[in-house]
Amino acid sequence: MLVKITLTASLLILPLLLPAQSERPQVKSFDLTKVEMHAPPPQGIAIKAGRMFDARAGRNLTNQVILIKGDRIIDVGPADKVGIPQGARVIDLSRATVLPGLIDRHVHLMQDPQPNDARAFAIGLNYAIRDLYAGFTTVQDMNASSTYAIVELRDAINKGLVMGPRMQVAGPALNPRGATAYSAPSGLVPFGQGPGDPILQNAGNINSPWLARAAVRERSHYGVDWIKVYETEDYAGSGYPDPAGGGAFRPDGRMVNVPSLTLEENQAIVDEAHRRGLKVACHAYGGEGLRICLQAGVDLPMHAIVGVNNTPGLDDETIRLFKQPLADGSMRPVMQTLWDLIGDLEERDLKGSGGKVTRFQLTELSFKRFLKEGIKEVFGSGAYTFGHGVQAHQFAIYSKWGYTPAQALQMATVTAAEGLNFELGKHVGIIEKGRYADIVAVSGDPLADITETERVKFVMRGGVLFRNELQ
Repeated sequence: MLVKITLTASLLILPLLLPAQSERPQVKSFDLTKVEMHAPPPQGIAIKAGRMFDARAGRNLTNQVILIKGDRIIDVGPADKVGIPQGARVIDLSRATVLPGLIDRHVHLMQDPQPNDARAFAIGLNYAIRDLYAGFTTVQDMNASSTYAIVELRDAINKGLVMGPRMQVAGPALNPRGATAYSAPSGLVPFGQGPGDPILQNAGNINSPWLARAAVRERSHYGVDWIKVYETEDYAGSGYPDPAGGGAFRPDGRMVNVPSLTLEENQAIVDEAHRRGLKVACHAYGGEGLRICLQAGVDLPMHAIVGVNNTPGLDDETIRLFKQPLADGSMRPVMQTLWDLIGDLEERDLKGSGGKVTRFQLTELSFKRFLKEGIKEVFGSGAYTFGHGVQAHQFAIYSKWGYTPAQALQMATVTAAEGLNFELGKHVGIIEKGRYADIVAVSGDPLADITETERVKFVMRGGVLFRNELQ
């Protein structure tokens, strides 16, 4: 069937940290009429893969056959050992590289407040399809600040009502995002509940461990998979940053990083979330907020641009805290988004720091320290608005900073799958028998040229073919 859609240590600034600003990739207009849906036939599908990326081993296997029935892989292996059933639809990718569907663990499909949930749903669906078309068959939404419509979008995709990637969602984040001072109301109105302030995340009233637990329960009742917490705020009184919006730095180049919650509030959030089967992710650029996040047992710390002592390139105390096992005995990974730190944000950071440094530049130092210490990185872009569909440009940056192309791909496949909630990770991230048939392909070999990931030409999710420019 074919369906066409028409829808505080002193900051050390090194000379190597002062290159020209990074540029975001240009996003071309997205034509939904290009997206097609081919349902798998009853006899199944056989994919002939010239090269197939083994995400566990981090290497390519050659001349492989992948057998698919319904939404699952039923067999995979060398062509001389895996026979193609009679009547199966054969897809010849013998000149391509086949990979597991990519996973972006940090997107914002409904980032900005919309006049109503219907519009938020429509915009979020458009962004979700862009991500799917680019090869990201699983995404995690890390804050729909003003709506629970993100939960409805996830459910609509799961029920087959609309197309899109697999999703896990956090709903509205748990506390304010303090990037700058908020406008004060004219009268006595509780923070975040005044006229013209429809941001649900600001109305949570996380002002004690008990209220923090209540906020987690609310989100659990509305069906989220994750809890998202903002642990650091980017301004500290008048002038940091300046009224023009200079960024998260003081004029001497030090990051602001005001902690937004107490340790007791964070511990209550983590405990209540885990009691309800949810996981917790924290936005923490560094400083005391990052320390609290790690001490509270958060499952996925994000950003970690500087250390718990605000140290560029991290510090030994930060590494010690990261290496403490989580409650289930697993080792804690880190996620460092890049897409959201470059472009206009770099301009504001340079302005705020007096031209000394940016968040993107500091992330390079912390990334390299995590690599040296053997702490796993999970792929997350931070994409919002026009960032959807171009996240793969991050792979080349990871490779430039010290990862091999194979390690970079593992970030968005096997490693990204490991921490997904509700055991979804056991069904995605690897091409193997029993997993979902989430498969993408590129013309060349990304282990030789990692930028091939920016030119995905084949996308299958659960056996349904959405894109094929290789036959």
